[in-house]
Amino acid sequence: MGSTTSGRAASVVILAAGQGTRMRSKLPKVLHELCGRPLLGYVLDRALELRPERVIVVTGHGAQDVETWVRDAYPDAPIRFVLQAEQNGTGHAVQVAASELAETDGPVVVLYGDMPLLRRETLEALCTEAGVDGTAMTTATPERPRGFGRILRASGVFRAIVEERDASPEELRIREVNVGVYAFARADLVRLLPRLTSDNAQGEVYLTDLLGLLVEEGKVVALHELEDEREAIGINTLAHLAEARAAIQERILEEHLAAGVFIEDPATTYIDYGVEIGEGTRVLPCTVIRAGVKIGAGCEVGPFTHLRVGTVLEDGAEIGNFTETKKSRVGKGTKAKHLSYLGDAQIGAGTNIGAGTIFANYDGKDKHTTVVGERAFIGSGTVLIAPCRVGDGALTGGGAVVTRHTEIPPNEAWVGVPARSLTKRTASTTTTEGGASGPAKS
Repeated sequence: MGSTTSGRAASVVILAAGQGTRMRSKLPKVLHELCGRPLLGYVLDRALELRPERVIVVTGHGAQDVETWVRDAYPDAPIRFVLQAEQNGTGHAVQVAASELAETDGPVVVLYGDMPLLRRETLEALCTEAGVDGTAMTTATPERPRGFGRILRASGVFRAIVEERDASPEELRIREVNVGVYAFARADLVRLLPRLTSDNAQGEVYLTDLLGLLVEEGKVVALHELEDEREAIGINTLAHLAEARAAIQERILEEHLAAGVFIEDPATTYIDYGVEIGEGTRVLPCTVIRAGVKIGAGCEVGPFTHLRVGTVLEDGAEIGNFTETKKSRVGKGTKAKHLSYLGDAQIGAGTNIGAGTIFANYDGKDKHTTVVGERAFIGSGTVLIAPCRVGDGALTGGGAVVTRHTEIPPNEAWVGVPARSLTKRTASTTTTEGGASGPAKS
C-alpha cells in the first residue's frame, strides 16, 4: 500500500448517466429531489469535500439537464462532463471518463450519482487506505443485499466480486456486499481499463472486474466496511427514494437540534436541506419547512404550518396553525397565528396578522407584492389584493378587502368591502366608528 493522502483525491468520477427506468419518471434519475435537493447535489458535496483536482460527471440520459443544473449550482467548482452516449455498464462509464483524469498523485475516487447518504468521513477514510498507489473499496453487511455484488474472500483477504445476477446459490448466501465506491491508483486504473470486457450474463462492462485484475497481479485491495449500512442506499425506485429521504431527514433534524432548535415532534416535522434556523426557535408538530427558508432566533413555527421558498422570519416572529407563507419577509416579533396565507409579502416588525387573512398575490398572470408596515393590525378575514400597501400603525377591520393599488396611510383604520378610511387610529382606540372591532390578540 502506498503512502496516504490524508483523505484527499486527485480526481473524482461520478457516474450519473442512469435513466432510472424503474422510477417511472422522465426526469434524469440523479435530478430527483430529496429533501428539497437533487440526489446529485449530495454526492457532489461529498466529492468536493475531498478537495480534488477535478470532478468528472459522466452523463447520459438527460445529459443537458444534468449539466445545466450542476453548472448553476456549482459555478466555480472544478467540474467537467463527459457523455456516455450508450450505457454499457459501470466499467464502460469510467472508460469514457479516463481521458479527463488528472495526472497527479493521489487516488481516483469513483462514486455513483444516486448515493446521497455517503458521508465525508467514509470517503476520506477510503482515500487514506488507498494511498497514492493502492486500491480500496467500500463494503457493507446489509439486512437485505438487494442487488449488490457479493465480496469473495480467501483467508479473509479480498479475492473478487461476483455480481448478483451472475452469482451461484452459494455465493448469494454471502452477506458482505460491494457498495460500488472505490479509490484507485490512477496509473493502475488507466492501465487496466482497456482490458475490461463484457463477457458476462448481462453483456456489460463491469468496473468490478478491474479489481479482479489487480488481484491477479498480486496487489492487495483494501476493504473499508461501512458502520451505517444506510450509506449504501442507492436510488433505483421511488421506494428507495423514500427510504433515503427518511435517513436524510433524520440527519437534518439532528443538526438543527444540536444547534439549539427545539423540535417538539421530529416524527411529524419536515425540514428541507439548507434551511437556516436560529437558536431558541421552537418548531411545533406537523410543520413543513421547504428549501430556501431562513428563520431567525427565538421564533415559533407551527403546528400545521407550511413555510415555502423565499420565506424569511426575523427574530421572534411567530407563524402558527394552518398558516402558509411563500416569498415573504415577516418582521421581528410579528405574528400570524391562524389560518392565513402570506404570499409575496413584506411585513414590518411588531405587526399582528389576524386569523383568516389572505395576501392575494396572484392576478391570474403575475405575482405582486403587498407591503405592511410596522405595528400594524390586520383584522381577521382581511383580504389584501396585491399590489397594495398598509402603513405603519394602520388597522384593517374584520373582513376588509383592500383592493389593488390601495395605499393605507400610517395610523389609519380602514374597513369594509372595498375597504375605505374610517378614522385615525390611536393607541387608546378600542372601537372605531361604525362598530368595527379594534385590535385584539389573535
